[in-house]
Amino acid sequence: MGKGCITASKYFLFLFNLLFFIFGALFMGFGLWVLLDNQSFIVVLQDSSLPLKVGSYVLIGVGSLTLLMGFLGCLGAIYEIRCLLALYFSCLLLVLLAQVATAVLIYFQRDVLRSEMTNIVTKLVEHYPGENKTTEQAWDYIQRTVQCCGWTGSVDWIQNPVVVNSSLMLYPCSCRNTSTADNNATDSGFCEAKSPDWPIYEQGCMLSVESWLFTNYGVILGVCLGVAVIELLAMILSMGLCKSVHQEEYTKVPRY
Repeated sequence: MGKGCITASKYFLFLFNLLFFIFGALFMGFGLWVLLDNQSFIVVLQDSSLPLKVGSYVLIGVGSLTLLMGFLGCLGAIYEIRCLLALYFSCLLLVLLAQVATAVLIYFQRDVLRSEMTNIVTKLVEHYPGENKTTEQAWDYIQRTVQCCGWTGSVDWIQNPVVVNSSLMLYPCSCRNTSTADNNATDSGFCEAKSPDWPIYEQGCMLSVESWLFTNYGVILGVCLGVAVIELLAMILSMGLCKSVHQEEYTKVPRY
């Protein structure tokens, strides 16, 4: 490899590692959001879904590793340090294999994940209001903003003992259809209906969540493929640069 190609590889590799810094920060930020957010569908699953908690820690770990990889790659590329380039290549290969394994696992376990989400939300609706106010507030926020009711539909709330055992016609306030009901009512807890027909949204939140995922599926897939392509190019460049550095060091060794 000529001197010009080596120089170009160095700076391209440096550019890729700047992108890795960005991706690492995004992964860490998303993992922290999953752990700390209290106003989305995520918080509803946090207390009951062990895989979600494990996944958030994995994202934080992958983000930290990606930042470290970017640092090692920049040093190895600029100063042409073979051991750092080799370590960078090894870490990048492990991350790529982990991403592929995670994607395959999610694809084949999608029905299990859907069933688990259904069970978690169904139990939340049945025990509402309970002791976990943070989770319940998050679910109220989801129903209010997404304009849905229950997981499969508003019929899920019929299983709630407060609704069943009350002498009043109660319905969840966060399900209230603002176009037909009084907007001055509270946004959480239960409200009293004036007729047997609840003034609520009939569509379940499951359809809304799946619709959002389907709408953004192309974006998510495109980002994942883009990251994978950048990782493959960085692996090729790091391996080529490592070999070039080795050849230069070999030619510089004095022979007697």
